[in-house]
Amino acid sequence: MTVKTIPHFLNGEETNGVGERTQPVFNPATGEQTGELRLADAADLETAVANSRKAAESWGDISLAKRTAVLFRFRELVASHIEELAQLVTAEHGKVISDAKGEIGRGLEVIEFACGIPQLLKGAYSDQASTGIDVFSYRQPVGVVAGITPFNFPVMVPLWMAPVAIATGNTFILKPSERDPSASLLLAKLWKEAGLPDGVFQVLHGGKETVDGLLTHPDIDAISFVGSTPIAKHVHETATAHGKRVQALGGAKNHAIILPDADMDNAADHLAAAAFGSAGERCMAISVAVAVGDAADSLVGKVKDRAQAVKVAEGTEPDAEMGPVITAASKDRMKSIVTSAADAGADLVVDGREFTVAGKEGGNWFGPTVIDNVGTDMDAYTEEIFGPVLSVVRVETVEEAIELINANPYGNGTAIFTSSGSNARRFHRGVHVGMIGVNVPIPVPVAYHSFGGWKNSLFGDKHIYGEEGVAFYTRAKVVTQRWPEPTHASGATYSFPSN
Repeated sequence: MTVKTIPHFLNGEETNGVGERTQPVFNPATGEQTGELRLADAADLETAVANSRKAAESWGDISLAKRTAVLFRFRELVASHIEELAQLVTAEHGKVISDAKGEIGRGLEVIEFACGIPQLLKGAYSDQASTGIDVFSYRQPVGVVAGITPFNFPVMVPLWMAPVAIATGNTFILKPSERDPSASLLLAKLWKEAGLPDGVFQVLHGGKETVDGLLTHPDIDAISFVGSTPIAKHVHETATAHGKRVQALGGAKNHAIILPDADMDNAADHLAAAAFGSAGERCMAISVAVAVGDAADSLVGKVKDRAQAVKVAEGTEPDAEMGPVITAASKDRMKSIVTSAADAGADLVVDGREFTVAGKEGGNWFGPTVIDNVGTDMDAYTEEIFGPVLSVVRVETVEEAIELINANPYGNGTAIFTSSGSNARRFHRGVHVGMIGVNVPIPVPVAYHSFGGWKNSLFGDKHIYGEEGVAFYTRAKVVTQRWPEPTHASGATYSFPSN
């Protein structure tokens, strides 16, 4: 197999940069190396930031009409390249093609939202706020934005950030995951084809040194981050200390409560999809099913059947429902956590530790796994496994289930399955979680709302995309103006005018 070189995209063109370090990129389904990723050094970072700073001088002044025209063209180009983008995602991430196309679809929704930027940037005007004085407000771009994105959604998460940042007049440097970087380069080419000026969207590859360089560089104005909680906390603390605006989305441990009055077949269907889809490698995956009272035995039996029926295969197989996990190290960590739960007394209802795919034994395979009677002190409950593992915790009441969720340090997403409106209302009002589903297992908000959790799932005060995204990527200005008649221009006063 030919190993391709994966370059940066700086100032409108692909470049290997001056840094000499590289990192291999693998196909998780086979374990074979498919790419050699160029990693930035300090000089490459300086070049990228200088390009962005120069481009920001003009892009922020370009008319809303011209910016919107670029966004509309970019939307059409992404839509026409869904198949190519999905193939790149599957080859480097491992998720199945249908799932890859799904993430691109959610990214398209944010582009469409950003196409309405003229309406979203309308300010406010107060005529005659005081005698002869008018007051108005408007928003301007913050300047240069860096987006640091995770491996699990190599198209969707960059599209949660860049279209809104660019539409509001900023320039954007994308630092994608080193594990699946190729889709970001195609996005860069599509931005250029859409007419975006050079330097407005760039792709810079690198590891911790590059991330820290972006967090501390004096010419970076804002940081958007999605990843694990420890790194999100580091990103927020470091970048904030260096005077930057920061939104840092962290990890999750999402619970779904299942009440005895729920439609158990419907609940089991959705739990299986939410736990095992994308091999559980998403921050909105349901990793804990909280079975209330009599719901437990029936639920576990039905989820077991569905877990055993999941078609696990290479993502390009037409009937594949779940692919491999991202790395062998991730697989080993999941195996250790599941083994620890079994040793501590949990029941392994479905055990995916030794799962493999014939002919693809070198891949990072881990089968759907269901663990019943999980204790809240076990690693299977306390750790973010980020894999196709569903832990079942049994409680007796709705109140106990809500208390369980609120005691968890994460607050990203949660769900309830019930036919009771009163219990659903009690739940969504009582849980300390940012995104809540009622008979919806993965409650990712639509593009014109905003995505973000509570507690250790978000550092910073603004959620991503939607109106909060617009507010994050812009600064407000308020102008108080008077146009006195020439004959009265000298009528100044030393007191604050009030009427």
